[in-house]
Amino acid sequence: MCGIIGYVGPQGTDVTTILLDGLSKLEYRGYDSAGIAVLTSTGSLELRRHAGKIANLVASVNNGSRPDEGSLGIGHTRWATHGRPNDVNAHPHSDCTGVLTVVHNGIIENYAELRQELAKEGHTFRSETDTEILSHLIERSYFGQAQHDLEQSIRLALQSVIGSYAIAVVSREQPDLLIGARHAGGPLIVGLGENEQYLSSDIPAILKHTRRVLVIEEGEMVALRCAGVSITRIDGTPVQREPLTVDWDAEAAEKGGFPHFALKEIFEQPDAIRRALLGRVRDGQLHLVELEKNAASRAAGQHSTYSNRRLWHVVPRRTDRQVRDREVGAHSGGGDYGSRVPLL
Repeated sequence: MCGIIGYVGPQGTDVTTILLDGLSKLEYRGYDSAGIAVLTSTGSLELRRHAGKIANLVASVNNGSRPDEGSLGIGHTRWATHGRPNDVNAHPHSDCTGVLTVVHNGIIENYAELRQELAKEGHTFRSETDTEILSHLIERSYFGQAQHDLEQSIRLALQSVIGSYAIAVVSREQPDLLIGARHAGGPLIVGLGENEQYLSSDIPAILKHTRRVLVIEEGEMVALRCAGVSITRIDGTPVQREPLTVDWDAEAAEKGGFPHFALKEIFEQPDAIRRALLGRVRDGQLHLVELEKNAASRAAGQHSTYSNRRLWHVVPRRTDRQVRDREVGAHSGGGDYGSRVPLL
């Protein structure tokens, strides 16, 4: 369950600290790598990415590689889906030119087809992720039909995407603009400040900076500038929405308004199931690639990590044979249950 943090504000801001602090508030969402991108006051878009805990990223940044102060930045905690959890696959991801940078929650279901199409056009990929597809799709529009209009280039790029996404995008050429968009890829929250704005996957990440928030709804795009925020549908239709004021403390905010974490997790289960199935349902059929590969490996006579293990399912006996089955179960060590049936 990846996490996004973003910031846009005046030049000379310690953007790195804001991003790293925000990511630390999103650790509860689970992740295996983290990264930030900061547009410095000199116009340099600096990326820092590290596999493992946020503490690894912080240590790396504080060990002589801290980006300079700036006005704009995005950060991300990644839970690997496409590609291994390592430094290269960690977000953010840039386009070929290094002008555009993207972070993304969700799964691009048609990424393989898009990757092949973009590669034929000459785009070079550095990672194994589906997210990098977005960087290059936006690049194609940004330097083409959209003519460096970041909002329009994102709208055009998303027309090609099948799947789910919550994204944040920045351009090195536009130091006062941060774009977010959402379609079935998890929440996006805007925090409204004084001459600065915030974007996050959850309220706790921005609560120390502001209590005025906007919730970005399904199918919407948001443009954040120092002076204010504008929301549209992804097709460009304007949206008007009044901000909410958060009166919870930090601990209550992490509970999402629920009285305790147990209840919060209960109500999150349907969404958790939907996220778990993202990219695994095609044409009405469930595809579990990991199990399919394991089955193919066994069929070919190969051994996987799990090839010498067996999963068992304990099957209760029929009621009308319960007495006799107790006797059978007792001899087999199964108590009131009969034989164990292997699943794999």
